[in-house]
Amino acid sequence: MQAIVVTRYGGPEVLTSVDRPTPDPGPGQVVIAVAAAAVNPVDHAVRAGHLDHFAHGQLPVGLGGDVAGRVEAVGPGVEDVAVGQPVIALLDDVLAPAAGYASHALVERAALAVVPEGTDLVAAATLPLNALTAGQALDLLDLAPGQSLLVTGAGGGLGEYTVALGAARGLKVIGLGRPRDEADVLAAGAAAFVTDVAQVDEVDAVLDAAQLGPAALARVRAGGAFVAVNDPAEPAAERDVRVTTVHVKADGARLAELFAEVEAGRLRLRVAGTYPLAEAGAAQERLAAGGVRGRLVLLP
Repeated sequence: MQAIVVTRYGGPEVLTSVDRPTPDPGPGQVVIAVAAAAVNPVDHAVRAGHLDHFAHGQLPVGLGGDVAGRVEAVGPGVEDVAVGQPVIALLDDVLAPAAGYASHALVERAALAVVPEGTDLVAAATLPLNALTAGQALDLLDLAPGQSLLVTGAGGGLGEYTVALGAARGLKVIGLGRPRDEADVLAAGAAAFVTDVAQVDEVDAVLDAAQLGPAALARVRAGGAFVAVNDPAEPAAERDVRVTTVHVKADGARLAELFAEVEAGRLRLRVAGTYPLAEAGAAQERLAAGGVRGRLVLLP
């Protein structure tokens, strides 16, 4: 199998293509022939060494959490997934020597969601990381119907999914984004849209996808809740606001539910462009340059 890995930290030039034996699935595991792998900002963070507090210098490591493809082999104890079925999954092990940027991926059955035949696997690869993060962030916020939620970065993948899933829970969602995002955010279910956090009155909670930190925390009522998207972006708690960070976990059953939301038209999949696997560095550079609406996807 071919895989793109990080052998040393740095820019796109450190990405290395390696040829490794295709893994054999162990108990409870599945091997996927990868059809598509989405590129996410966290991949850049891994490559640059920003997540070395997890890896502790244990290189090489793989890249890519979002994958879609077909089952190529199943391990002992896996009886509800068949070879050839189309699937999607989140790979959440930052220490894995190979991950989604590869021709094959070794996945725990519990992380896997089977999708219908005919699914656009390139588009489906954009769902797992952002949708699972949005759902798990809403779980952490633990809001009741009718309460208010500010979503910063509402025009991005995580932000838009949080808006849609929050609205489905009966929350009054306020989306914060760029002017060009307004129509999309309102269509996702936001009750209101703003372009400046200063325009926001007091809210019950914030999901801070844009990493505004203290500026967004200041809009939360005393005793409310705030969820950051990574540890460095978590502001110091104040006024009894419950502050935490969402650390997304693979969850195949939840992912299947989220894909059902896609089929029902309540979540959308957005592909901004595709690149061959060998051009992973170019895809990461394009994402880092900004202005990408949707996900860039690698094709092994």
